[in-house]
Amino acid sequence: MHFHFPFTVNQILWTLTFAAQLVLLVVLLGRDRVKRFPWFTASIAVLALRLIVEELLTGRVAIPVLQITLILLADLGGIVGLLVVIEIGRRAFEGLRLRTWLYGALAMLVVGGVVLALWGPWPHAQQFVGAPLVVLFSVLQLLAVKSQFLVEVLAVELGLAVVLFGRHFKGGWHSHAQRIVIGLSTLALATLGIRGVGKLFETTVMAHRDQYDRIVDLWNRVLNANRLLGVAVAIWWIACLWIDEPGAAGAAGDSGPLSTPEEEAAIKDGEA
Repeated sequence: MHFHFPFTVNQILWTLTFAAQLVLLVVLLGRDRVKRFPWFTASIAVLALRLIVEELLTGRVAIPVLQITLILLADLGGIVGLLVVIEIGRRAFEGLRLRTWLYGALAMLVVGGVVLALWGPWPHAQQFVGAPLVVLFSVLQLLAVKSQFLVEVLAVELGLAVVLFGRHFKGGWHSHAQRIVIGLSTLALATLGIRGVGKLFETTVMAHRDQYDRIVDLWNRVLNANRLLGVAVAIWWIACLWIDEPGAAGAAGDSGPLSTPEEEAAIKDGEA
């Protein structure tokens, strides 16, 4: 007798990812972390929205409509992702002078721009010639892909900066800012690695067409591992953001002296 498991790997990973994002949103709201990390909270909400929209619309609407909807959400995610990097970087280096922080941010952006320019492929100009809607679709698709890539590069740069210099400011190991950065940079490194591995898989498929099914199966395993890493990072954020930063509880619980100096002087005079 064989046990029949009615769920596929994709369904299980989708459920785990969506559930982890919802729990993370509950923690951010319930533990009042939204005030410090509003854009990070917004990014998690956008990811959850994209998951549920893709699940609900796939097979129920025309493919072009689904593609445009997902590209728009990807564009929104890229813009919010850039704001998350700025927000977390500012929180991690709160003690740094604004001018110095801006110089550092500009240097990171230049490095990210160079990597973005060198990492192809870039579309040809002919792809942006034609009907206005087709051109708009191509521009939005390019913006979604390149903005996400830029966010990944900046997240890795920010992770290195916080690990190396964060302890001198307010981005120490036990701070929420550094723990968020660790998750962001881990996901970014994994995604960048998958981009590189994807090119290798394309080359391998072209060279070994007789092993196409085996290569595709291996590629799907790599993608599933990356999705599982996303669940693990979300759980890491849930645990870290649930716990207060060192000193926060003490500061909240410190209610000051039980009496004013005048009252203490009156008490001493009465005792005398």
